[in-house]
Amino acid sequence: MRKGFLVMAIAAIVLTNACQTQPGAGYAYGNRPSQQTPGQRAIQQPRTSVGINGTSLRQARPLAKPATPAPVPNCAAVCVIDPRTGHVLYQHNAHARRQVASTQKIVTALCVLDAGNLNKMVTIKQQDEAVPPIKLSLKPGTSYRRGDLLRVMLTGSYNDVALTLARDTAGSVDAFVNRMNARARRMRMYNTHFANPNGLPAQQYSTAYDMALAACYAYNNPNIRRCINIPEYKFRMADGTLRTIKSTNKLLQRYSWVQGMKTGYTNAAGKCLISCGSIRGCSAIVVVLGSTNAKVWEESLKYLRWSLGLT
Repeated sequence: MRKGFLVMAIAAIVLTNACQTQPGAGYAYGNRPSQQTPGQRAIQQPRTSVGINGTSLRQARPLAKPATPAPVPNCAAVCVIDPRTGHVLYQHNAHARRQVASTQKIVTALCVLDAGNLNKMVTIKQQDEAVPPIKLSLKPGTSYRRGDLLRVMLTGSYNDVALTLARDTAGSVDAFVNRMNARARRMRMYNTHFANPNGLPAQQYSTAYDMALAACYAYNNPNIRRCINIPEYKFRMADGTLRTIKSTNKLLQRYSWVQGMKTGYTNAAGKCLISCGSIRGCSAIVVVLGSTNAKVWEESLKYLRWSLGLT
C-alpha cells in the first residue's frame, strides 16, 4: 500500500512539473493566441515565463473580454492589446502604415538593451547634435552611463540622445537602424521599416498593431519598465549638477494606475501615444496614432478604462 502511494505521489509531481514547463507557457507575440471562451481568463493563476530575450514576463492575469462595446475611435489608428498574451482586444486601422514619430524609441531602447553593458561610459560627439529639437544638448566630449542616457531618452524623448545611443551601440547610426529593422522582424512587426532611431520624419513607417507588439516586449522588459514608469528623472550632468527631466506622458503624471510608455509627435505622424495601465493584476496597452495634442490623452484614457473595466 505504501509503495503504491509513493508511486502515485511521484507521478503527480512529475505531471505538475511537466505542466509548468510546457512550451505554451511563453507567448510569442505576433502568433495567433489560443482560443478562449469570451469573458473567461485563459490562465487563472499568474506565472512567470521567458520572453524572446530570456527576460521574465511580468506576472499578470490575462484580460477578460470587456463586457461593453469598445469606444468609437477619434484618431487615425488604434490598437488595444493584452501584454501578457498578445491578444488584441480592439483595433481600428491597426495595420495601416503610418509614421509613428518618437514612439519608435521603444524599439531603439530594446536594441540598446540587446547590446547590454548599461554601465558603459558613452562619450558625446559633435555629430550627435545634428538633429532638430527636442534636444538635451549635451556637451561633446562629456561622458555618461549608457543606462542613464537610456532613461533620459525614454523619459524626455530627446532626439540627440537617441543618436548618441545608436552610434555608441552599433558603431554608426546606419548600422543601428539595421539592428532596429532586424529586431522588428524578430518581433513579427511585418509592416514596419525604420530609417532612424528617433522617429523624426524620414522614409519609414509602422502600424498601430506592430507598435503594440513592440510595446508588449518593452512592457515585459524590467529595464524599460523602470525607465518609462517615472514622472520625472534627476539626471546628473557631467559637471555634477542635477537636471530634472520630466516625462512627456501626461497620463503617467495624472493617474497612479497608468504605467507610462511613450509619446510621439511630428507633422507627418500627428500626436501619437503608447500607454499602459494596470488594475487588479490585469494590464492593457493602448496604441493611438494620428491624433491631436488636444485629443490624444482622452483618446488613450478611454481605451485604457474600457479594456481594464473602469468604464
